[in-house]
Amino acid sequence: MNRNDLCWCGSGRKYKKCHLAYDERLDAMKFDFFKGQVRPPRNIIKNAADIEGIRKAGVLNDAALDLAASMVEEGRDTASIDDAVRKLIEGNGGIPACLNYEGYPKSICISLNDVVCHGIPSRKTILKEGDILNVDITTILDGYYADASRMFMVGKVSPEAERLVQVAKECMLIGIEAVKPWGYVGDIGAAVNAHAKANGCSVVTELGGHGVGKDFHEDPYIPHVGERGTGMLLVPGMVFTVEPMINAGRYKVTVDKKDGWTVRTKDHSLSAQWEKTILVTETGVEVLSS
Repeated sequence: MNRNDLCWCGSGRKYKKCHLAYDERLDAMKFDFFKGQVRPPRNIIKNAADIEGIRKAGVLNDAALDLAASMVEEGRDTASIDDAVRKLIEGNGGIPACLNYEGYPKSICISLNDVVCHGIPSRKTILKEGDILNVDITTILDGYYADASRMFMVGKVSPEAERLVQVAKECMLIGIEAVKPWGYVGDIGAAVNAHAKANGCSVVTELGGHGVGKDFHEDPYIPHVGERGTGMLLVPGMVFTVEPMINAGRYKVTVDKKDGWTVRTKDHSLSAQWEKTILVTETGVEVLSS
């Protein structure tokens, strides 16, 4: 690519004023094959217009999570939360990304107690005091995706449950703190796993975070167990989720054979998860949906 060509990122700017210095820095780096270090593909690097699109989708996604938060109460069925969130998203020009995604039947995921993720809202699932639940929402707005989830507690919960919810949130925040431009994906999992283990919890290894923006699931895959300095290089313009799933018991999970979606802890221990969509910037990170 010549210096005066339009940059490959789609920004509309000349290459020399956009990603030339970035490419020169990448070309000068030496990647350790034995650590699985790889350079990020160009197609996952977001330009300014992309980032603004994801940011706007994040605003609507956060509003949907706020609405869900206001509805969490004893006696509430989870399908009613799903219905209200769908109306809010669609009423503001968005699309619930989960709805009909690979056959998923609802607009959001609501996962209670030993359900790790992908819990399907139902009229039969009634919230009761002592429950902990994760509400996971992904919104499409003008072709851009934003993804986040939060934990909630219904009434008075057990000390074990309350502690798990807090440790899970700390794991997510510590994972985000580990994200540095020109660091590596493995830095995230190393930080998350260390904190979970120090608190007597385990990290689900079969599921992880993912790139997001122009599609629901993009590169890179973000494992929440790992070694520092391994995996894909983190660079400005990458957008992905940090969403560790933390179990009070062992890390193994099973998928419901009837619905093909609901993931539970194999030992039936409690599970908790928080998630944010983040952007890697020149100096650190920006949260785009939470």
